[in-house]
Amino acid sequence: MLVEQTQDGMSDISSSPGIATSASSAASSSPFSHFKPKNASITSSPDRSLRSSRVGAGKFDRRDELGSYINYPEKKSQSKSEIIFYDDDFVAIYDKYPKSSVHCLLLPRSIEHQRMHPFKAFENPQFLASVRENADKLKKLVAKELQRKYGSFSAQDKEREAVLNGEVALKDGQPLPSGRDWEKEVRVGVHATPSMNHLHIHVISVDRFSKSLKHRKHYNSFSTPFFVDLAVFPLMRDDARRHPTRERYLESDMKCWRCGMNFGNRFARLKEHLEAEFEQWKRE
Repeated sequence: MLVEQTQDGMSDISSSPGIATSASSAASSSPFSHFKPKNASITSSPDRSLRSSRVGAGKFDRRDELGSYINYPEKKSQSKSEIIFYDDDFVAIYDKYPKSSVHCLLLPRSIEHQRMHPFKAFENPQFLASVRENADKLKKLVAKELQRKYGSFSAQDKEREAVLNGEVALKDGQPLPSGRDWEKEVRVGVHATPSMNHLHIHVISVDRFSKSLKHRKHYNSFSTPFFVDLAVFPLMRDDARRHPTRERYLESDMKCWRCGMNFGNRFARLKEHLEAEFEQWKRE
């Protein structure tokens, strides 16, 4: 089950995409299963989160929903398969409304930073270094999940899959072929205008293949400079990405992430094209 809607600036409800996996890959366990939540201490105040989640007379602000995962990850991990890992400083979860075939979120638990805009929070070099370290940890897990799901389709993983399927035997001391570098197929970053109140970092596969990808703003939020790579922080003061509304990133023409074809505002045509590109991408 995938967790929390965090599609910045948009809101909708959809199930995660049903992507077929190979027999050999599906038989192996997901890399996420290796991370069992620890009995970590709660480093943020539950009262603070609950107070901030009330809008008006008893109304709950959905923009605060990530707070429950930050404050109570041990409860979430006991009830549903939502938590990938957590400790005193970070929680990693599945995105409930993924915009690619694998889409996860990294949630900092620091009281000082958890409700900051990412552009401001990442001005702190110590905090940024910590975020990068944990985002890299999650990125490696996402890459392993991609290899598990799509490795048997990939030409670059052919030798590796042959060994895993028992078709080729390794000589004594011979390592398993590494195959495709799936980490290159994973992006890590934030949105220029987050819609959720708690700081979150997207760790997402490049494919943009998902039933939850439903309109132009969804697509452009991950396919234009509206999505800011974690590697570029801290941003310069005059960086245009500090002004996403002025730059009109979400309203720009939709261009295929893989081939560059311009679809203008024809989202239905783009969706058909993305499915074809996905099939080709996983076979590279």
